[in-house]
Amino acid sequence: MTTHTTTSSIGLAGTRERLWAALEARDEAAAADAVFDAHDAGTTTEDLLLDVIGPVQARVGGEWAAGRIGVAQEHAVTAIQDRVIAALAHRPPRHRTAAGTAPRRETGTAPRRETGTAPRRETGTAPRRVTVACVDGEWHALPARLLAEVLRSRGFLVDYLGAHVPTPHLIAHLHQTGADAVALSASLPVRLPTAHAAVTAVQAIGLPVLVGGAAFGPDGRYALLLGADGWAPDARAAASLLADGLRRPEAPPQDPTRELPHLSDQEYTLVTRSRTRLTRHVVKELEHAVPAMAAYTDRQRERTAEDIAHIVDFLAASLYADDAELFTGFVTWTAGILRARGVPGDALVAALDVLSDTQHDFPRARTHLLAGRRALTRIPELSAPGPHS
Repeated sequence: MTTHTTTSSIGLAGTRERLWAALEARDEAAAADAVFDAHDAGTTTEDLLLDVIGPVQARVGGEWAAGRIGVAQEHAVTAIQDRVIAALAHRPPRHRTAAGTAPRRETGTAPRRETGTAPRRETGTAPRRVTVACVDGEWHALPARLLAEVLRSRGFLVDYLGAHVPTPHLIAHLHQTGADAVALSASLPVRLPTAHAAVTAVQAIGLPVLVGGAAFGPDGRYALLLGADGWAPDARAAASLLADGLRRPEAPPQDPTRELPHLSDQEYTLVTRSRTRLTRHVVKELEHAVPAMAAYTDRQRERTAEDIAHIVDFLAASLYADDAELFTGFVTWTAGILRARGVPGDALVAALDVLSDTQHDFPRARTHLLAGRRALTRIPELSAPGPHS
C-alpha cells in the first residue's frame, strides 16, 4: 500500500523562506539544499514544486513589480529555480499519493503511430503522453515547466517543449510523437491571438487542448472564448483533468475567428499593424502633455516608449477578446508599476488621452481606452481632470 505524508503548512512556509533567502543571495547551492532537505524529510516532489517553488517565483514577480529588484536579478533567480527543478526531477521519489499514478493503458505502453499521421485516441480515455508548451511569443516558461514535472511525477509521459513554441513547430512535433493531449501555457493576455491559432491548429489534427496561465483570465473566460477543450487554474487541476481524459474535438475547426464575429470590424488588425506608428506618436505628444518628460534621460525615454508599446499591445488584445476589462486590468496594474518607478501619476492618463485621439474611427478601441481612463481616475493619486473625463 502506498502511503503519503502530508507536509504541514508550517514546514512549507519554512522551506519557502529558506529558498527565498538563498535566491536573494543568488546562492544556487543553498537554494538546492533548501528544497532537497525538505524532500529528504518527506515533502513530496509535487508539494515542493507547487507549494514552495511556485509561490516563491510569484514573490519574485511581486518584488520586480514593486521595483525592489531589477530585470537581470529576476532572470538570475528564475534560472536558479529552473535548475533546482531539473535536479529535483531526477531525485528518487520519497512519497507517492494514491492519485500519484496516471491511469495507464492495459498494455502498459504507448500505442504505435504511423509516421506522418495525426495522432488519435479514443474519446474519453485518459491521455498517456502529453505535450506541454508555451504558445508562440510566450517566454514565461516556469508555470509550464512546473506542470510538466507534476505530470511526470504522476506517471504521464511528457514532452516539454519550453518557451515560445511557434505553432507550425508544435504541430510538426505532434505528428512525429503521437501525443494524446496538449497543454498550452500563456501568462500574458497579449498572447491570446497566437494561443487561439495554436488551439485551432492542434484541434484540427484531432487532439484536445488544455490551456492554463494568467493570460486566460482568473476564471478561464478567455479559454472558453478561444474554444479550448479545457482550462485549469493550476497544475494540480490540470493533472486531474488530463487524468480524467479530455474529449477529442468533434470536428476540425475552420477559421480561428469563426466564433469571434467582433473581429470583422478589423479594429484589432488595424491597431496591431499600426503599433510602431502609434507608439511613436503617443511618445511625441506626451512630451507636450507631461512637462516632466523634458528632464527625462535617454533611458527614461526608452522605458516610456516600451510602456506605450505595451499599452497598444494590451489594447489590441482587449479588442481581440472584445473585453474592456482586460485592458483596464492592465492599465491599473501598470499604474502601480509606474508609481514604484516614480513616474508622474498623470503621465499614464495623458497617454490614454493621446492614444484615444488617434482612434476616432475605431469605436470599440475608444470605448476600451475610455474604460481604462475611468479606472485610472478612480485611483486617488492618478486622478486628473481632462477633456475625456
